[in-house]
Amino acid sequence: MPPSFILRQILPDVAVLLIISVIFQVLKVFVGPYLPPIPLSLPSILGGSISLLLAFTLSQSYDRWWEARKVWGAIVNDSRTLLLQVRSFVKADHLTPALLRGLAYRQMAWCYGLGEALRGQDPMATLVRYLPAQELAYAGQHANKPLALLALHTQQIKTLYEQEAINPFQQVQLDATLVRLCDAMGRAERIKSTVFPTNYRRLVHFLIYLFLGTLSLSLVEINGLWELPILLMFAVTFFLVERTARYMQDPFSDLPTDTPVTAIARTVEINLRQLLEEDEVPAPLPAEAFYLM
Repeated sequence: MPPSFILRQILPDVAVLLIISVIFQVLKVFVGPYLPPIPLSLPSILGGSISLLLAFTLSQSYDRWWEARKVWGAIVNDSRTLLLQVRSFVKADHLTPALLRGLAYRQMAWCYGLGEALRGQDPMATLVRYLPAQELAYAGQHANKPLALLALHTQQIKTLYEQEAINPFQQVQLDATLVRLCDAMGRAERIKSTVFPTNYRRLVHFLIYLFLGTLSLSLVEINGLWELPILLMFAVTFFLVERTARYMQDPFSDLPTDTPVTAIARTVEINLRQLLEEDEVPAPLPAEAFYLM
């Protein structure tokens, strides 16, 4: 994540701090002798405490982001596994190109649809490119479109078993793959719906301002021309860490800090189309400036 991206996000906070610092400078000029003396040890202790809080926040935020990335890594593996299992399990007289293509395209639609649903977008426009009209109408009746596509997967596997195209052991294996896909979807939805404590973030934000204010009052013996750069240096450091942690808390917020679900879904599409031996295979998604979405 380039610092320039986060720097643009913290400019309002830095501007507010700059105004506060100028106010403190004016106060020192007119009422400096009446201000209580604040030793440098006080902001030092406060700064150390804030550093521990920021370290904890950043660690927890990265854990959420990394869990989301592991979930989508498992989705890639199970998407490939599903098509390979169907191709190797189903008997030759039932294994038609239409069957393989229908399942593969439904899985592509599931990957794209899940990513868009996690970002709060309507996936129907994307599903049109991969699903036949009947399946598209079925998915449109459901609030959870990816879950509807998994239901279609389950129904197709059940039909194959009833037609004796697969044996009971093979059905169990295919069901286990679908269970893992459903579990991955649930874990991603849990990360999306579990909000990082807002009060904790506000407390850290308040403590940063408190630290910078006490530091400004402690630097009474320093010329104002030097005090402002010192305060801005500390402010940028603390706000950079705090804002980085905030954006990583939600890896499905349609920001450059997201887990690149669209690029991962494109990887799944490329893999499945190549397994189908199709001639037209899309290229991997290029990076948008400095990030993948």
